[in-house]
Amino acid sequence: MTKVMILNGPNLNMLGVREPDIYGHETLEDIEKMCRGRAIELGFEIDFRQSNNEGQLVDWIQEAYRQEFSAVIINAAAYTHTSLAIHDALKLLACPIIELHISDPKKREAFRHISYVEFVATHSICGQGAQGYVLALEKLKEVL
Repeated sequence: MTKVMILNGPNLNMLGVREPDIYGHETLEDIEKMCRGRAIELGFEIDFRQSNNEGQLVDWIQEAYRQEFSAVIINAAAYTHTSLAIHDALKLLACPIIELHISDPKKREAFRHISYVEFVATHSICGQGAQGYVLALEKLKEVL
């Protein structure tokens, strides 16, 4: 079975409540259910995680490296624009990396236009709402 780690950064645990006009009304639990359903159809086993802590995300990326995950999907949220630590950790991975954002950061405030994840990602999916997670899984099916 193809193992895919899906990582979610800070404040994504507040989806459905935080700025629904930007991020929609789906909760992270709703998104996880969508991902699990589609993953089964695609023959993937997913490991879905969320943390508000940068170091925890780095630890999980290192775990994906050590456990030889087939791919990583990451919505690093605000850390996308600030974290060289996450960027450096992602450089460890030889597997495909899909950068994911519910909104399109390049259509938002200027400080969101830089992505340290984008530099190491195989592919980026932005501005597709919660459905972007399913699109990321489908993209992985093409890539793997």
